[in-house]
Amino acid sequence: MTQLDVRPRVGETVSGAAGGEGGDGDGAVRGKGLGKGSVGLVGSAVIGISTVAPVYCLTSTLGSTAGEVGVQMPAVFLAGFLPMLLVAFAYRELNKAVPDCGTSFTWTVKAFGPRIGWMCGWGLVIATIIVLSNLAGVATSYFWLLAGEITGNPSIAALDDDKLVHIATCLTLIAAATAISYRGMTATKGVQYTLVGLQLAVLAIFVAMAFQKASAGAGAFGTGLDFTWQWMNPFAVESMGAFTAGLSLSIFMYWGWDACLATNEETTGSAKTPGRASLIAMVVLVGSYLATGIAAQMAVGSGTTGLGLGNPETSGNVFAALAGPVMGPVLGILLFVAVLASATASLQTTFIPVARTVLAMSTYEALPASYAKVHPRFKTPGRATVMAGAATGAFYTVMTLVSENVLTDTIFALGLMICFYYSLTAFACAWYFRGELRRSARDLFFKGVFPVLGGLLLAAVFLKTLIDMWNPSYGSGSTVLGVGSVFVIGVGLLALGLVIMLVTERRSPAFFRGEILTKSTPALLAED
Repeated sequence: MTQLDVRPRVGETVSGAAGGEGGDGDGAVRGKGLGKGSVGLVGSAVIGISTVAPVYCLTSTLGSTAGEVGVQMPAVFLAGFLPMLLVAFAYRELNKAVPDCGTSFTWTVKAFGPRIGWMCGWGLVIATIIVLSNLAGVATSYFWLLAGEITGNPSIAALDDDKLVHIATCLTLIAAATAISYRGMTATKGVQYTLVGLQLAVLAIFVAMAFQKASAGAGAFGTGLDFTWQWMNPFAVESMGAFTAGLSLSIFMYWGWDACLATNEETTGSAKTPGRASLIAMVVLVGSYLATGIAAQMAVGSGTTGLGLGNPETSGNVFAALAGPVMGPVLGILLFVAVLASATASLQTTFIPVARTVLAMSTYEALPASYAKVHPRFKTPGRATVMAGAATGAFYTVMTLVSENVLTDTIFALGLMICFYYSLTAFACAWYFRGELRRSARDLFFKGVFPVLGGLLLAAVFLKTLIDMWNPSYGSGSTVLGVGSVFVIGVGLLALGLVIMLVTERRSPAFFRGEILTKSTPALLAED
């Protein structure tokens, strides 16, 4: 299909366009071509919740977190929420000033210059590609697992073990998600309302039934626990190592809420609505996580045997183990449906931030011009979306064929990328607004203190994770010249971004000389 190239040239402006913080500078540059007013407050919040994939995150990390910190698992969920909330304030303030779909990339360029900004954008893009491949793999596995449950035929569920069948199914799901994202925010919203509503409704049923099972003393399974407020005390975790490991898992469970901000140019009230939507999404997420964690712990406990959440044999997929015992054979199938819906919904919405970041990077000449092409009918970054889908499919296929260990270790390296670009964005907020911090107490805290604190917390997790990754026992246990393969992959991906940046600098020197995007450059807004 024909696409529209809206990439601005250096110094090219049109009068009368709005321009965010820098709108009173040297005029406003032509917009990127995205469709304005396609998303409202509720739609934006739904996109944020969907990208996080709460049901999928719970089934994959609830047990692992309990295995690390025991009954303090709810406290660690709260501890992981804190830095994300602080960083969310930074995103909100930056979005008010510069509602640009490039989000972290655009803001860090304006604050710290083109090279740091480019690497921040790279961190977001590569983290998203890794997550997309993981989500596609999980959705594929649950598709065949659900098919086996519905038919009562274990051989159908076993098809997921056939590598060629698994890859073919995975690529089909990626293609479908890419096609929906390609067709624009209207198509995206319609799918997301259904999938997000389904997963949250089923999760609410699971929580209610888990509380019911827990109502009989030690619970229906003999391993349940009585609730105590001590569960909410993070200082009761036995060791700093266990706390850090649990915190890293908890932070991963909140990743993706910033997709609300990636749609800022397409959102009604682009300066304020995305920030409000991100906070709503965060509240829904932390509420869901605490309710589920407490209910599950009261019903089955956090032990390492039987149905206990910390059982290493089931901790990687808690809901598969608890669906039948807690909800029964019929309703239990709904939990499988919810996990599939969660992974599928997130697979589709996760294309939003990566495609729009690539669009912004190309628009500002930080990437090749071809990725700045917007579909004239759907008003989406079509080529960037297709590129993200193709990259995800190729990445997952190659990693699956090469080694399951490599794929696993790549996913473990994800936390490094998340902390990298979130912390940079938080620091960018304080530096960008440094001249405004003395205007009022609100500016001091929301533009300075809170973002810096959130950035420091995530930077600390980044450094601790980097140290832990050096150990070969981290992840799959694979090594490269005696060094943990997770470390090699994580640092290697960041180094790859540095190499690509140097190559790009030779082809697009104007951006890296600071001639295209500066603090005074107006935001390129979506078109009416």
